[in-house]
Amino acid sequence: MRQFSMYILLPEANDGFWNLAEKVSSEPEFLEKHPPTEKVPVRHFKLPKFKISFGFEASILLKGLGLHLPFSEEADLSKMVDSAEEQNLYVSSVFHKSFVELNEEGTEAAAATAAVVMLMSLPLDPPMEIDFIADHPFLFVIREDLTGVVLFVGHVVNPLLAA
Repeated sequence: MRQFSMYILLPEANDGFWNLAEKVSSEPEFLEKHPPTEKVPVRHFKLPKFKISFGFEASILLKGLGLHLPFSEEADLSKMVDSAEEQNLYVSSVFHKSFVELNEEGTEAAAATAAVVMLMSLPLDPPMEIDFIADHPFLFVIREDLTGVVLFVGHVVNPLLAA
């Protein structure tokens, strides 16, 4: 059963975004090495609403990666279509569009309350609550949990302008 998670990567420093983005893109195991290892109680959780869409024509990119056959006259798309013209078909263009929106419902679902389990017999200090307030640039990643495949990576550079 597939499940998806959204990770918000908020650098501690207000100007730490580009350094974080470089680490995420240059270290293949970054997401596996940097998830929280324990639950931390969060006092204030603030994430701006945002809506991001991106689209582009991908044919040139795919050809640059070596995918030429579907774009040529030698393409065999007969298993994909049921047409008398199936032998004369080839791919002329590939378009890609993505869309992510985070609003009150999405933030509500992502803002689960975390709890810390402690043994009563140990005299421990109470857990320190933290604030998670995304008021400076941050990255977000949407990932399929079972395989770890990253489906979408984006960033919000000015959360104060996000709407």
